[in-house]
Amino acid sequence: MGSVAVPLAGLEESYDYIIVGGGTAGCVLANRLTEDKDVRVLLLEAGDDKTTDPLVLTPGLVAGVYGKDEYDWNFQSVPQSTLNNRIINQARGKMLGGSSALNFMMLVYPSKASIDAWAAVGNPNWNFEALKPYLKKFATVDVPSASTKDICSITYNNDTVAYGDGPVQVSFGEGYGVTNKGWFDTFESLDLLSKRDARDGQALGAFQNASSIDPATKTRSFSAVTYLTPEVRARENLKILTNTHVNKVLFDTTGSEPVATGVEINVNGIVSQVSASLEVILSAGALQSPQILELSGVGSKEILTQHNIPVVVENPAVGEGMQDHPIVCQSFEVKEGTPSGDVLRDPAVLKALLDMYTADRSGPLGQLTISVAYTPLVNKTGVISDEGVKELFAGRDFSNPARAAVRDIVTNPNEPTFQYILFPTQVHIADKPDNMATHLIPVEPENFLTVMTILNSPFSRGSVHIQSSDPKAAPVWDPKYNHDGLDMELLARGVQFVEHLVAPESALGKLLNQTGRRLPQLKGDDLETAKEIVRQRQISVFHVSGSCSMRPREQGGVVNERLQVYGAKGLRVVDASIFPIEPAGNIQSVVYSVAERAADLIKEDRKAVKV
Repeated sequence: MGSVAVPLAGLEESYDYIIVGGGTAGCVLANRLTEDKDVRVLLLEAGDDKTTDPLVLTPGLVAGVYGKDEYDWNFQSVPQSTLNNRIINQARGKMLGGSSALNFMMLVYPSKASIDAWAAVGNPNWNFEALKPYLKKFATVDVPSASTKDICSITYNNDTVAYGDGPVQVSFGEGYGVTNKGWFDTFESLDLLSKRDARDGQALGAFQNASSIDPATKTRSFSAVTYLTPEVRARENLKILTNTHVNKVLFDTTGSEPVATGVEINVNGIVSQVSASLEVILSAGALQSPQILELSGVGSKEILTQHNIPVVVENPAVGEGMQDHPIVCQSFEVKEGTPSGDVLRDPAVLKALLDMYTADRSGPLGQLTISVAYTPLVNKTGVISDEGVKELFAGRDFSNPARAAVRDIVTNPNEPTFQYILFPTQVHIADKPDNMATHLIPVEPENFLTVMTILNSPFSRGSVHIQSSDPKAAPVWDPKYNHDGLDMELLARGVQFVEHLVAPESALGKLLNQTGRRLPQLKGDDLETAKEIVRQRQISVFHVSGSCSMRPREQGGVVNERLQVYGAKGLRVVDASIFPIEPAGNIQSVVYSVAERAADLIKEDRKAVKV
């Protein structure tokens, strides 16, 4: 069906701002921009509103949403040659709230250097100090209890009242136990227990991450609930339209520079157009914001011509520079009596815990008991010496500014090259997983814990591009994991370090069955075996970013420092796709913060136009 000029019933012909994507960033923008009653905003979301859905709200039921079309886009990569040609799954939230509605709720702050690197690659107004106020603005962080502080060795947090007063509710919970204590005691024995608050951007060592869980209700605290409250939804200047697929951005190309004038949408097969008098803002995420740009004629001339899409703005950087944190999952059988989430395979246990949670929100289903650690560059001997680091990086080309910025982070002994995660269940790796739940359903009869190794600052860069002019066709995602050989070298050394954590004499190791099973049944003592563990057990940690990079256009940028798309007026991108360099840690804190700052930039630019 062709486009019609008349908008759908209930929509105005024109809004000041149209936000494409009601995810983590989009909900922030919808809230902040409509604080001004004179600004009319239309928020478009392809999925439904699941803000009252128990599967979304209950922290312990997160696996229940994966792979289901009403919640999850469920993208798949092309086969990865460095990972035994396995296909990697990428869960993405397909509902109001986006991926903040299906992530693991880990609230981790980035390292200072990983954000300062944004300035180093041509964005002088974006560094840690510039972002820090927004890292505080988006959330209210509850005070950890005395027992949580004791078990998790939280000696650096002296808060007596909640930190910040933002919409997202963040807490530490009460469900930590012997495995968490074993984790922290093990890192302390290695002189790697954090003594700094991660909010300072300079944490190093093991620390207890908070979670985006409301401490009052024990429910997931995500953008659609926290930024789109009933009061916000009641604003007369905000219109939210769900189950609405955006086909493309519309442009006026009669002037010297294309101007975004609105979007073409598809609602239940009815195609229509809606106008934006000021801006169209893409917040569709790192896989779909570049897809929408290409469908709209913004991207590589070669790709657009191949799919018979007229070129509006030629920029081959669109969809390139894709980054993601690679994560290697090693599972270890526990001793009898050591707690493991694998017991949830028993329907009777799951029912009992559901009954507890339903009755008074008690029990593990309302909590997250994952613990983490940041470490510098390590291997089987521990922290690598300065001489060893120099030897590893000698003779390699770092003439590219972004590559040099990543090197400076990875080689700094005070920066976290790796993030380690203690995960309470086994992880199953399939060659072609149906969805994220494939990894989480306990298929082995024994009970396990998993130690995860994440490379915080990867050198490899992938891509995401359209495969046809059909807006409903999934884009082709090729993360190109470990295509830069340095990533494999680093990950393998990180895997070697895991042997310290699970050694028989370590506090964590004493909780494991040292003669029991491993997944995989390999020991990463030597470098080649460690690389094989990476090939067998690396997946995505679901932190895709960088595909519409903020940097100078001549250096591969898609947006400028104000997140405006090069070569077009009235068009911005606000989501993880603008990250020029992947931040350390779980990225939801940075997505929220970037969106908060972007809202201020948009307000400033509107005032400047009015003047």
